[in-house]
Amino acid sequence: MNDDQLLRYSRQIMLPEVDIAGQERLLRARVLVVGLGGLGSPVALYLAASGVGTLVLSDFDQVDLSNLQRQIAHGQADIGQDKVASAAASVRAINPEVQVLSRAQLADQALAAEVSAADAVVDCSDNFATRFALNAACVAARTPLISGAAIRMEGQVSVYDVRNPDSPCYHCLFPDGGDDEALSCANSGVIAPLVGMIGTTQALETLKVLCNVGETLTGRLLMLDAKRLQWRSMKLRRDPACPTCGGR
Repeated sequence: MNDDQLLRYSRQIMLPEVDIAGQERLLRARVLVVGLGGLGSPVALYLAASGVGTLVLSDFDQVDLSNLQRQIAHGQADIGQDKVASAAASVRAINPEVQVLSRAQLADQALAAEVSAADAVVDCSDNFATRFALNAACVAARTPLISGAAIRMEGQVSVYDVRNPDSPCYHCLFPDGGDDEALSCANSGVIAPLVGMIGTTQALETLKVLCNVGETLTGRLLMLDAKRLQWRSMKLRRDPACPTCGGR
């Protein structure tokens, strides 16, 4: 690290759990963030600020006025622009040293290649098809998956890391796809700071995975009831019959 980097990341380097070795791991790390909306915005911004060396940002959507209530990577001037471009500009404004790669949409072989190249994948998507596809790719590549969801005044976060033989995958917890329309912010609404709380928790778990610090949410589902501001943790079990990870 150079002198500017030592100063920029000094508050993290001071932590004995991180130190210079941990910060250097972050600088070498590559993270795929899928979805640049309410969850992906704080994830991308905090990972950039923390010094993750390469961020691959993926989203097919464009910025809409209704997004600005909660999607903090985008501003009024970005309306109509691709979210990956808007988020990339916000990331570079925070930390120009981060390499940002934009992907409008990932599927099939392109998705598998990006997941294999990543040290961690952060699922900030809003539909079950994408979540199941990401989970399957992460299981195949043995890449840790940090998954979050938020709707109305409720949120949840977990880490699915099949490098741990006891870790379930996303499909173990959600064996069948749900109703995307019923669980969309457009139909159900969402309180603005909730996505920030869940997104920053995803970012924190990602840093812990990359630095091998502390105890991650592997094997646990962390749930937030924002009405009462109560967090609850539930242990998760791997499903030996899971069609995605049961054969490993």
